[in-house]
Amino acid sequence: MTVGARDGAPRQRRDARRNRELLLEAAHEVFTEEGLDAPLDVIARRAGVGNATLYRHFPTRAALVDAVFRDSLAGTMDAGERARDATDAWAGLTAYLDAVFETLAADRGTNDLMTSHLRGVDSLEAVHEHNRRTVDSLLARCRDEGTVRADVTTEDVLFALAALGRAVPALTAATAPDAWRRPLALLLGGLRTAPLPPPLPAPALTDAELGDVLREMGPHRTRGGGRVADV
Repeated sequence: MTVGARDGAPRQRRDARRNRELLLEAAHEVFTEEGLDAPLDVIARRAGVGNATLYRHFPTRAALVDAVFRDSLAGTMDAGERARDATDAWAGLTAYLDAVFETLAADRGTNDLMTSHLRGVDSLEAVHEHNRRTVDSLLARCRDEGTVRADVTTEDVLFALAALGRAVPALTAATAPDAWRRPLALLLGGLRTAPLPPPLPAPALTDAELGDVLREMGPHRTRGGGRVADV
């Protein structure tokens, strides 16, 4: 057997690992810039590989998304665990939602992932379930402590959070990176019983800024007219 033959398999494995790393780096950049419905061939070109190489490593869009965002989703679950351990349930809830929205504002891909549904992303299913349990547990404790309205349900809060979270990229692009803090404070204030909530953080939108935000949001559309494609 020649030296080249002996070295062939290890070199192929090194090349495969490097290609995978390049694809993950490129996918994170492209998803951050364009969202989860970005064309996969754009990702392959940025990584400097062919489409066949991409599909060999990640047979479906869901598999690629899972690999790219698994760590950031795990961070959200860690924040949920810390919130559940908080002595003051309201403080735990507000700290948790601050952490979630900081993640939503960090990049477009994470926002798309956490505020929509993409089938087949195992880490996303886990974080959605963990998020639901976290909010449910903290709301129950807040109701017991008398800090949250008795008629507020977990579904009320999750729906409002998803709707507001979906607007975060447009809001931050048109105004400031932490502009989401004001509408989140308004949402949280609507949950409270007493005392009155503190003053709203971040400046209010001007009429011109509101127009800019609405233009940034634009029509809700993905390629194919439906949910983000699975492949």
